[in-house]
Amino acid sequence: MDQDRKKQIAAAAALEHVGKGGIVGVGTGSTVNHFIDALAALRGQIAGAVSSSVASTRRLESHGIPVLDLNEADELEVYVDGADEATRQLHLIKGGGGALTREKIVAAASRLFVCIVDEQKLVERLGRFPLPVEVIPMARRHVARELASLGGEPVWREGFVTDNGNQILDVRRLSISDPVALEGEINQIAGVVTVGLFARRPADLLLVGTSAGVVTLTREA
Repeated sequence: MDQDRKKQIAAAAALEHVGKGGIVGVGTGSTVNHFIDALAALRGQIAGAVSSSVASTRRLESHGIPVLDLNEADELEVYVDGADEATRQLHLIKGGGGALTREKIVAAASRLFVCIVDEQKLVERLGRFPLPVEVIPMARRHVARELASLGGEPVWREGFVTDNGNQILDVRRLSISDPVALEGEINQIAGVVTVGLFARRPADLLLVGTSAGVVTLTREA
């Protein structure tokens, strides 16, 4: 089974957690695109979606799924998103697509966070994938120096602007032994909008597409 097929089966499995009549939080990325395409079959059974990016909004609307502003919705029942890396503790690195801030907001506003990945994204320790940090443009060099002092090698994602009008630093070679502590430390740097560590609010369910089918991991496990 190829990687794209593994993404598809993980995305399809997430439909089981979408309740009728509710508003679904929808993330960003290639695996989420499969989820959006599958969600189209349920568009008459849901009230709409809250999207974490312009790209996902366009895809949802192309399927006739109404997209609502988060301020128009109460707490979301479920949020479905992918990840660039995930551990068995359901800690994540996200932001390879640059939507980490909106993804973190929608995750925080959701009762259930379902993360969908293929098995190549499952790791023992976070950090092989460069850690994205969204920064206010004027603070980019200051933040880069602070990240370097933590042992990382920050690289400006040149030519990329987030949907919020900000910039991204991708931090390589960070040792992420304590994702919760590091998330808090980076978020306290002046000029940081948010960091792509999802550890303080990790996923509740991790659906992993494998050659043998979908494996479900929970925080309790």
